[in-house]
Formats: sequence, structure tokens, C-alpha cells
Amino acid sequence: MHSLLTLILWCLLFLLCWPLALLALLLWPLVWLISLPFRLIGIGVEALFALLRALLFLPARVLGWRPR
Repeated sequence: MHSLLTLILWCLLFLLCWPLALLALLLWPLVWLISLPFRLIGIGVEALFALLRALLFLPARVLGWRPR
């Protein structure tokens, strides 16, 4: 669904201003490469928070508490 919406928006942009649409199409891989390190940092931070949550809930899990 997200890809379809992106395609429709790009086609609309292409109809309204085709040089800008072609520039966006050519620059998209560069933007993706620049954002890749930030995604990796986000994955690392999310893993760190999951580890901290697991450590904080460990005593309750040992005592028999189970999440629903």
C-alpha cells in the first residue's frame, strides 16, 4: 500500500513538474545511502532498550509473572 501511494504521488509530481520528479528519482539512492547509518544506529538503540527492559523485568519473570 505504501509503495502504491509513493508511485501515485511520484506520477502526480511528474505531471506537475517533470524535472523535479526526475531529479527526485535520481537522488533517491543517494538519500537512501545517507540515511542508512541513522537506521543502523536506530536498530542498535532499540536493541539496547530491549536488553535493558529484559534485565529490569528479569526478577518478575523469575518469580513467575508472564505478560499477557
